[in-house]
Formats: sequence, structure tokens, C-alpha cells
Amino acid sequence: MVPSTWRPARTGASRKEGNGSHPQKPNPRHPTNPGRGSNRNTNHANGERKRWCVHANTETNAGNHPTGSWDEDVCNLVDVELDNQTDPQSTTVRVTGTNRPGLLMSVAQAFQALNLQVVDAMIKTDENGNVADVFRITDAKGRKIEEQDWESIRQQVGAACTASNQSSLPDIYGIAMQSSERLGEGGFIEEMRQGSRDGSQASMDGSFVPMPSTAAALELAAANMADAAARLVAIEREMEQMFAKLRLGDVELDAQVIDSRETARAEAAALLERRMAAMEAALAARRTGKVSVVAEPEGAEGGRFAEGGAIGTGPAAGSGREIILQAFNWESCHEQEGWYNRLVRELESYVSMGFTTMWLPPPTDSVSAQGYLPRDLYCFDSRYGSEGELRNLLKIMREQGIFSVADVVINHRCAHYQSEDGKWNRFGGRLSWDNSVITSDNPQFGGNGGRGSGEDYPAAPNIDHSQERVRNDLKQWLKTLKNVGFDGWRFDFVKGYAGHFTRDYIDATVPLMAFGEFWTACEYTDGVLNYNQNRHRQSIVDWCDATGGTAAAFDFTTKGILQEALGKGECWRLSDDKGQPPGVIGIWPSRAITFLENHDTGSTLQHWPFPTDQLHAGYAYILTHPGTPVVFYDHLHFFGDLRDSIMALLSIRKRKGINARSRVAIRRAVGDVYAASIDDKVCMKVGPGSWSPNDERILFDKYGEVVWEIASSGPGFAVWELTRPSTN
Repeated sequence: MVPSTWRPARTGASRKEGNGSHPQKPNPRHPTNPGRGSNRNTNHANGERKRWCVHANTETNAGNHPTGSWDEDVCNLVDVELDNQTDPQSTTVRVTGTNRPGLLMSVAQAFQALNLQVVDAMIKTDENGNVADVFRITDAKGRKIEEQDWESIRQQVGAACTASNQSSLPDIYGIAMQSSERLGEGGFIEEMRQGSRDGSQASMDGSFVPMPSTAAALELAAANMADAAARLVAIEREMEQMFAKLRLGDVELDAQVIDSRETARAEAAALLERRMAAMEAALAARRTGKVSVVAEPEGAEGGRFAEGGAIGTGPAAGSGREIILQAFNWESCHEQEGWYNRLVRELESYVSMGFTTMWLPPPTDSVSAQGYLPRDLYCFDSRYGSEGELRNLLKIMREQGIFSVADVVINHRCAHYQSEDGKWNRFGGRLSWDNSVITSDNPQFGGNGGRGSGEDYPAAPNIDHSQERVRNDLKQWLKTLKNVGFDGWRFDFVKGYAGHFTRDYIDATVPLMAFGEFWTACEYTDGVLNYNQNRHRQSIVDWCDATGGTAAAFDFTTKGILQEALGKGECWRLSDDKGQPPGVIGIWPSRAITFLENHDTGSTLQHWPFPTDQLHAGYAYILTHPGTPVVFYDHLHFFGDLRDSIMALLSIRKRKGINARSRVAIRRAVGDVYAASIDDKVCMKVGPGSWSPNDERILFDKYGEVVWEIASSGPGFAVWELTRPSTN
């Protein structure tokens, strides 16, 4: 579970703080900010017991039940109570309310995600479908759970008890998407998970083979879509009748009833979008009809690589065999011994695991403790440690053969002083700039430079990169970072300035690796992730191309699709309309930095979290597929046996030589299972469905009788390696 030494994000905490920052929305995960839900302390031994009521789509005070008509599958009320009095050795968790399919498993997975131990459980369901489940739990060391950590349990159990057809939408840098209200996890398309299990595969050489299951899959998808449309139409008609009666004065306005029907309508619309996406995937699978192999592009395709050429030059993701550890989280700046000192202590273990690269936090003086609002770029004393401690860490890393990547924040810079008119635009330190280097479309900071070449970042003065003197100053600073000991760059918020400026900085400093954070929202309809995300991944590819291919980029497309596919049981999403991986790894894998979580999306910010019960399967995907994978620090230290799965998968990747340009062939992508072979050396599958390379006779046509042996398996995944004939 999350250690008690961790601090939850402050109310309003985000990367958008500092000089001129705008007020932020409250953090819904902060225990002092219950948001739409709330809790009630039962007065036992100074608050030793707490209760929460959790709806499928909202939370309410205990006893404050909405009135009116509610769909059972839309709003199931569940009561969650924790106390430390009932049992002297453990914390008691009571879950009571209306049962739903998979509730028990979901609650158990919630405990597992927090690394909690279930001592025992009493499960009871009456004839009306009401549950009264009692769990006795402890932490990993067999101790009671301290009350300060109950909020984490409440969040996990609450998420487990909710069910929604809507997707998890990102809060990009703390700014929520303007879309439907974000709802809980769940909403499996059970029929599509079962569909096509008995269908024949395409032949292993990629030639077309008729698939008897295609008609059945299309029939199921069409029937599900028609059923979802009928449900939405029924709710729409019901609401039309209700509003007609209100206009005639036949009934009184009941806001709670109206709200409940609006919620039901949003859910029904989301379900229809999900069914339509499933139909789109079924049609795409029918059109493909073969096993497609992803390969690195060899030339420009339709102008896709218009500026830089299909391959490009420069460091990008390094040799292609790099494995990156993001060696910090959002709270690392609060480490008492100093974060750099902690990493020195842990470094040997990262070397033994097989990491080649460590991505470190922003190294300079900053208005925000985390470093993303930099001020004096030449002051390397930060909340992570002193300059001397930083240099010592980088020296030891180099001795151990691990590359170091600095988090480079140059889209914006916070000023030291205010101008005569009270605007923060006077910079101190070695780079004593003024408002002439601030973009003119930054009026809140009195910018007097040229217009910005990208998206505005409103929390701090945006720097005008079109000015040669600014670029020269930043190039010199980057060279200083190399002298301090850094080997490569991770560029923050690169959508704020044109990609060709990034190329200029890379060409001038020749890092060993360079990659950028081009984070935009995926495409959604009615709160549901669209099946086709080609435009989203293309925007990332376009940025890489604008750098001349010298920089790679985080594959946010793969993250968004992967967490939706695994979290919702929709593995058909993991094959695009050409039968290839749907993220950047499907079209330019050597420029794709794959990841599940980072300091923004996860940690204590939780701006777009990966489903915790799917982390094992998520890593099985990115650590066996092309692209350059990143492992998040928290996942090695705070998620129980997830560390063991990651270590086993890292070993397979290294042993079998899987790299950024490896060739992946998708073997199956249906609701409950995704399976692929990589470089004819490894096979893998994620999802609860059954699949085996031996049963499917993968590569039998090439080698005759072969043997695939399990190399690693865990919750929701399995990986096989070819042992006969040897392919090493």
C-alpha cells in the first residue's frame, strides 16, 4: 500500500503553481476534500470507525439516498465501513449493499493493489441479492492499518464497487477534459470477451485464411450495438415524457430524479459508444484477415515524415536496447535523506535488474518543490539535494554504466522579481532576462517577444525560442548539464514550442538519448475512448518528425488504449485497423517511449492512472513489445509482487534481445485476450482468456515441431519463450 510517509497531494496541487498561476480545482483524492462524496465518522474511540456510501456513479452521505427511479445496473449503493476496534490484531472492513457480478473479486483486487493482506473474510449474500461482506486485513507486516491510510483503502474499494461504461479521462497537467463527468472503472463487454474464441487463426506466414468466427463476431457486435441503442432510445423517450408532464404541471420537479435519469442517459450513451467501437474493431479484423508484422518505416509515406525523413538521425531512444527507470515520483522532493542520496543507496539493485538508463527529476532551483516551475537554471541546489550530491550520484551512475537523463524544463521559466507594473517578468541569476524573452501571447506576464510557436502554458512566463540569443543561452546551459554529468535529455511540455527548436538543442549538445513529452488527450465520444486513435498517435509522430527524428516521444496513445483495453476487458482495442499495434509503436517504434505511469498520471497526482489491478499485464505488454519501455519508480517499491513480475519480464527482454525495433505479429485480439509473437522468439498474452502458442502451433510451419515454454506468468498475463529449436 502507499506508505504512510507519503503525503497526499495538497488541495489544488498540480504542476500549475507559481508566479501568475491560476487557482486550481480541488484534488478529489485529498482526504480533506471529499468532493461529491463524503464520509461519516462513527463516534467510536475518537474516530476509530468510518463509514462511506459509494454509488456506481457518485458518493453520498450515509443515509442520504436519492429518491426516484434508478436503474439497478446504473446506481448500486454500497456501504464501506472500516474500524480498528472489532479485532485487536487487524482492521475490519465491511462492505454491504447491492451485489453485482465480480464485486468480491474486485474488492479482493483492491486490497491486493494496496499490498494489503486478507486475514480472513466472511461472505454473505441474501436471496434479494444484498451482500454483507466482512474482511479482516493487515498491512504487509501484519499490522493494523493506521487511520491516516484509510482514505487510500476507501478510494480503491470505492473504485472497485463502481461500474461505468465511461472511460477514465486525463487531467493533463491538472486540467480536466471538458467532457462527461468522469465515472468509475468497469463496464465490461462480456459478449465480445467470449466472441471468436473458437475461430481459426490466420496462417503463420501472414496469408489469408477464412475465419469461421468472423460472422459470429459481427453478429454479436451488431446485436450488442442494437441492444445498446434500444436502451438509449428508451431512456430518451422516458425523459421526453417526464419533461412533458413537468411542462403541463402534472408532476412536481424532483431534481434528484432528473439527475438520476441524466446519469442513466450518460451511461447508456457511453455503452452505445462502446458497442460501436467493438463493431468497428470487428469490421477492421474482418478487413485485415492476416497476421501483420510491424517493421520500422523505410521511407516517407504520404508525407507522414515530411520534414525529417522516415528514419531520421540523432540520439532519440539511444541504441534501441535501452530500458529506462523513471527514478522519482511526485513526492520525491520531500525525501528526508535527500532524493539523490537515496538513489545512490538503491543504485546497485537497479543495475542488477538490467536498467540501462535512469530518468532523474528537474535538477535546478524552482518555485515548485518538484522542479517543473524552474527559476535559476544555473542553481543546481534543489529539493532533491545539493549540487554536490547530484554530481556524486551522476558520477556513480557513470561508473556503474547507467545513463542519466535530465528532466529539461525550458518551455517556461519563473521570474525572480516583478516589474514596475507588478508583473512577474524580471529574471535573476546568471540568465538575467527580462520581458523581451517572454512570448507576446503571454500578456499576464507582459511578454514583449515574438508570438509563441506552440500551446500556451499559463502558469509561468513562456519563453520565446525564436530568439537566437535565447537559444544560445539554453544551449550553453544544456552543455553545463553535460559537464555536471548528465548523458541525455527528457524535454518537458514540448507542445509549447516548435519541434525544430528541440532539434537545434539536440544537435548543439549531442546527448546519448533525447525524448519529449507531447501529451494531448486521446479522442473520446460521450466519455468513451474511440477505437480509432490514428490522429492522436500521428500528432506524436509529427512532433518527432519535426525534430528531424532526433527525438523520441512518450507513447501516450499506447498508454490510453492499453489501460482501456485491460481495464474494460476490450483487448480488441490492441489491434488497429491494419492489424498492427494501435500506438506509436505500430508506425514508428524506434521513436516510441512506452510507459504505464509517471509522476503526472500516477503518484499522488493521479491525473490519468493506469488500473492498479492490471499493472502486471500492462508491463507484460510494454516489456515484450517494440519501443523503449519506462518502468515507474513506485511500481518497483510500493506494489507488492509487481516488482517480481517486472524483474522477470526485464530478464526476458534482455535475454531474448527484444528492442525498440523488434518485429511484433498480433496473433489474436478479441475481448478477453490479446496475444502476439515477438521476433519469433517470444510469445505473450494478456487478459483472462485462454491462449497458448503450442495450441496455436505458432512457427510450427517454419521449424516443424517446436516447444514453447512458460518464461513468466502472473495476474492477467503469460510469456513463453521458444526453447526448441534454439533461436538465441
